[in-house]
Amino acid sequence: MLPNTTVEADPRWQRVLARDRSADGQFWYSVATTGVYCRPSCPSRTANPRNVGLHGSLKEAKATGFRPCKRCKPDGPPADIENAAIVARACRAIETSEEVPSLKGLAAAAGLSASHFHRLFKRVTGLTPKDYAQAHQASRVRDCLARGASVTEAMYDAGFNSSGRFYEKSRTMLGMTPTQYRAGGANEELRFAVGQSSLGAIVVASSDKGVAAILIGDDPEELVRDLQDRFPNARLVGGDHDYESMVVRVIGFVETPQIGLSLPLDVRGTAFQRRVWQALQDIPAGQTCSYSDIARSIGAPKAMRAVATACAANNIAVAIPCHRVVRNDGALSGYAWGVERKRELIVREAEPAQIERGPFSISRQQTECDAARATVPPTAFAGRDGLRRRNR
Repeated sequence: MLPNTTVEADPRWQRVLARDRSADGQFWYSVATTGVYCRPSCPSRTANPRNVGLHGSLKEAKATGFRPCKRCKPDGPPADIENAAIVARACRAIETSEEVPSLKGLAAAAGLSASHFHRLFKRVTGLTPKDYAQAHQASRVRDCLARGASVTEAMYDAGFNSSGRFYEKSRTMLGMTPTQYRAGGANEELRFAVGQSSLGAIVVASSDKGVAAILIGDDPEELVRDLQDRFPNARLVGGDHDYESMVVRVIGFVETPQIGLSLPLDVRGTAFQRRVWQALQDIPAGQTCSYSDIARSIGAPKAMRAVATACAANNIAVAIPCHRVVRNDGALSGYAWGVERKRELIVREAEPAQIERGPFSISRQQTECDAARATVPPTAFAGRDGLRRRNR
């Protein structure tokens, strides 16, 4: 036991003050005035350090003759392990139920209040119980349809008890109608157009729901091939004159980010990816966040790698601004469309509203569309008989 005269100088005391869960199992502390010993993460009121002893082992803590704290239960497994087991049981219950269990029912099975269980589930998984259940439903629907089951079989197997509710959610779950998904996405139509910006060629593709892809690169033909690879069963149709305005807005934003970019999006991904991508959209232009910042913001502080993977899976450059995510030390990390483009986008977003780039000058007072058009050179688009009209 460490003499209590030196407790305040011991770095472990700071971890007790922070209720650091990662310190559980590394040391314990006892409180003479209450006659208990605790783990570092104990939620009890902070003790006076003059009455505290720090112990390097559970055996040493027990040797004080004090009783174990009833709140943090220091004799049991670490709270994180116990909580993970509770959430794992809840996940299995969700996955094996014919219908989505209620929050109240899941909490009761765990022996917790609904609010406590909700917070715990989100902290461990990064998703709410409802989001997890919806993601599992979507996975079951996709698996059934991929095996060749009928749409009706997939609907009931996933736990939907009405066709109206199923079809209401199917577009969000699958990114297309169930029948199209069952056919491997065949006959889904994506309009696309190719433009040219100062950062390279840009391809914008949209479904009838919204923009499904924005790709940036050096070679327009390679970008179109990349688009087909990302949507292998879709039918690519060159956008008409009206669709060019969509591409104009994207190029305008790339040239002058201060004009802003607001587009209808067709976001396709898992529940976790959607949470990450929404967090990216919440980062203001001109600012950056680390992967750990994003992980904390979605309630999954340990999911930095998963956040990085979700960023890499993003199909919609600049509109879902994964370029605004950097390493913890501020250094640039990888970017699907090139680290130098990422660097330039960050620099441009940090510039004042009134800037000059080549022959273009844009002010914040211009409307988004007018400003975008002003930034796009006349040669920005592929010719009417070129890539923009190319069907694959």
